[in-house]
Amino acid sequence: MANILVVDDEMGIRELLSEILGDEGHVVSTAENAQQARELRLSSVPELVLLDIWMPDTDGVTLLKEWQRDGLLTMPVIMMSGHATIDTAVEATRIGALNFLEKPIALQKLLKAVQQGLSHTREPARSVAYNRPIAPVNTDNGDHHAPVLLPYPQSGGTDNGHHGHGLSITPVYAPIADNASNISFDLPLREARDAFERAYFEYHLVRENGSMTRVAERTGLERTHLYRKLKQLGVEPGKLAKKGN
Repeated sequence: MANILVVDDEMGIRELLSEILGDEGHVVSTAENAQQARELRLSSVPELVLLDIWMPDTDGVTLLKEWQRDGLLTMPVIMMSGHATIDTAVEATRIGALNFLEKPIALQKLLKAVQQGLSHTREPARSVAYNRPIAPVNTDNGDHHAPVLLPYPQSGGTDNGHHGHGLSITPVYAPIADNASNISFDLPLREARDAFERAYFEYHLVRENGSMTRVAERTGLERTHLYRKLKQLGVEPGKLAKKGN
């Protein structure tokens, strides 16, 4: 995982991005203005910066120019704004910004941009399992605690712009939820449905090491709805995350 610096004058944005990126396993530092961002950049080199354009002291584009001028633009920078024009986005990219995100930022766009930004600093051949998995291989051997092989389609390629993205299969193992195969068809429909949903969410929580962001993405639920659903079913994400490790 990576050290990421979030620079935004809005507390709500800083807290939300910190929560989402922290949920992904990243270490997040925050700055509420350009001066704090300068100090944090001088004390360490983040692996990625999410930089707001409009800030009260110095705008993000000016800060980007400073870093570029002083030789401090050694990390990928993703610009963010809810009011920037196309010209501003183009200027930021010309100076050295890697990407531009328009607020409000959709979750999938954020995660994809962060993934691309971090991949930009790493070996180009490295690929990250991110897409939805192919259907699990059925291992009906009677051992319901045995691992199930989950092939993930992976994006591979280089960052030189001359190669397309192929697919490679990497095995990823995740244990089946303990009660996944113990659902009785003799139960009333409501009880059977709750039992299935409990097993379903436990399976995804274990597989994603308790990451609520990824589970929400996998299951197609909003995070608030997901939290409410887990509480209703009596599922404890923290305990299941430990099982995945």
